[in-house]
Parts: sequence; C-alpha cells; structure tokens
Amino acid sequence: MWKRLKAYLERTDAQLAEQGGHGPWGARIQEHLVQIRFFQHERAVHLAVTLTFALLSAICLLAAGVTGEARLYLLLLMLLILLVPYVGHYYHLENGVQKLYLQYDAMVARSRSRPERADHDENGERACRTDAEKLKPRQRRP
Repeated sequence: MWKRLKAYLERTDAQLAEQGGHGPWGARIQEHLVQIRFFQHERAVHLAVTLTFALLSAICLLAAGVTGEARLYLLLLMLLILLVPYVGHYYHLENGVQKLYLQYDAMVARSRSRPERADHDENGERACRTDAEKLKPRQRRP
C-alpha cells in the first residue's frame, strides 16, 4: 500500500509542477478526493490493527509479569515483532495522507487563482511552496 501511495503522491506532485496554475482542476480535485478517502480508510484499518497488537502486547506483558510464564514472554516477543512493522507502516500512511491534504490545498488554490497570476495568492506570494520552502518562514513584502 505504501508503494501505491508513494507513486500517487509523486504523480500528483509532477502534475502540480507541470500544470502550474492553469488547466481544468475540477475533475482532478474530485479524483484526488476519492484517493484521499481510499487512503483514509486504509489508514483507519491499519490504525485498528496496530492498536489491537499494541493492546495484546500490553496484556501479554502484564500477564507474563504476574505469572512469570516463559511462554507468555515468547508470545510477547512474537507480538512485538509484528507490532514494529505495523507502527512503521501506519507512520508512512499517516504522513502520506497528510501530504495528500497539502496537495489538495494546492489544487484548490490553483483552481481559484487568476490565470495571469496563477502561481500566486492574493498577497502576491506563491500559492504552493515546496517542502523545503514550507520549513522556512515566509518573508512579508512591504
């Protein structure tokens, strides 16, 4: 799933870069909203699975601590081995969905902008900044 999300993010970034502020964004925005819903559902499912494994691991840890049973420690180890990749996968899904939101915002901003100043907002600043630019504070023009 992460490979699919990553490929979609890259494809959308490329379309945003090549289309600039011009072009029909309505259909593209609707397709993007469908993809957002799809990946949100996937994220919710993986959150449920991750939380279930975390809860089972906690219960197993408590039971092993109380009883001292070696088999419970083995079960805990197996649960933790599964939990770590689930947490990593959920992390990627969560960050990917957040990037989808940023792309959606950029599409909406570009669909509302004027053709002659399509890549700038109402203050004359760029409407869609790159990830590196998002980390820097904006400089206000006098």
